[in-house]
Amino acid sequence: MRAFREAVEAGDLDAVEALLSDDVVFTSPVVFKPYAGKAITAAILRGVVRVFEDFRYVRELTGADERDHALVFTARVGERELTGCDFIHLDDNGLIDEFMVMVRPLSGAQALAEAMGAKFDEIAAEAAARSV
Repeated sequence: MRAFREAVEAGDLDAVEALLSDDVVFTSPVVFKPYAGKAITAAILRGVVRVFEDFRYVRELTGADERDHALVFTARVGERELTGCDFIHLDDNGLIDEFMVMVRPLSGAQALAEAMGAKFDEIAAEAAARSV
């Protein structure tokens, strides 16, 4: 998923959003219920960029059909270092329709949950504004 990776690494969140399907489903590493829709997914990704420090992709895996991708990353949230993976699936149009994130260790996931929770009202408001 070269276009997604390059957009993230360049900090081009408009390009990231353009790669999302309207009905994308985002599964968070720290929240039970998935989020459905482009506006909330884009807002969450924008929030993550504000929370993660020293973010970088370190490995990329692609499925045989080139519709499934795994992007392994490292980042820091406050004093907690974490490793994670973005699992991405592409629809028939080449847009991201499934986006699942996993992180470790537990202390890193807890730091991420706390930092994102503190920003979630802002994230939800941004998503609502983009849905209009």
